[in-house]
Amino acid sequence: MTNSAARTARLALVGDRSPNVASHTRVPLLLDALAERDRLHLDAYWIPSRDAEAEDAVCGFDAVWVLPGSPYRSEAGVLAAVRTAREEGIPFLGTCGGFQHALLEYARHVCGLTRVAHAENDPDADDFLIEPLACSLVGHEAVVRIEPGSLAQAAIGSERTVERYFCAYGPSRHLDTLRAHGLCFTGHDEDGHVRIAELPGHPFFLATLFQPELSGDGSRPHPVVRALARAAVEHAAREAGMRA
Repeated sequence: MTNSAARTARLALVGDRSPNVASHTRVPLLLDALAERDRLHLDAYWIPSRDAEAEDAVCGFDAVWVLPGSPYRSEAGVLAAVRTAREEGIPFLGTCGGFQHALLEYARHVCGLTRVAHAENDPDADDFLIEPLACSLVGHEAVVRIEPGSLAQAAIGSERTVERYFCAYGPSRHLDTLRAHGLCFTGHDEDGHVRIAELPGHPFFLATLFQPELSGDGSRPHPVVRALARAAVEHAAREAGMRA
């Protein structure tokens, strides 16, 4: 990749954009920093959750990032975007609500757990995959221990990190079933609770309950965000090579 055009990738930002969601307001700063510091140029488009219901909503993008801001206006739209990225090999990052919905999509469409629910979206459901945390992480920073040799460890460059949360929901049930069907949990807090998930065999599929986009002041993108950008640019280059 020797020119700027070859290093430009199309990024789908899935979520209901709001000036009241800190993650959403941080994205423009991160995109500028990625371009200036890392020469990773992302052409980003916001896709509201209801628009994501369309079958081809994220097709043609080089990466999909499901951002926080749940409950989303359309759970179905977010799940559809996750599924497309997973099945089509499009680099994917889900943070906070994106993490939760990535697990929900996998449970329903890969594991056959069609009735599992997110307690925030469906509080009267009988079977929660994502339920209220025993201790809310809203506004907290906490240690995450990362599995050596994992995608997360390669991205972050460490087996221990301190990360920032704004979350009151997390995964608790059916984790063994998710593991049995190929999803890997590669980051845990000091009490052993799941904080990172990834999908081996996919070009780049990573989900974090913490919010790497809120690291620092936005001038130095978190390694997870940088890793997504690199995966997106690599995807764009592969697609361009296939068309050549």
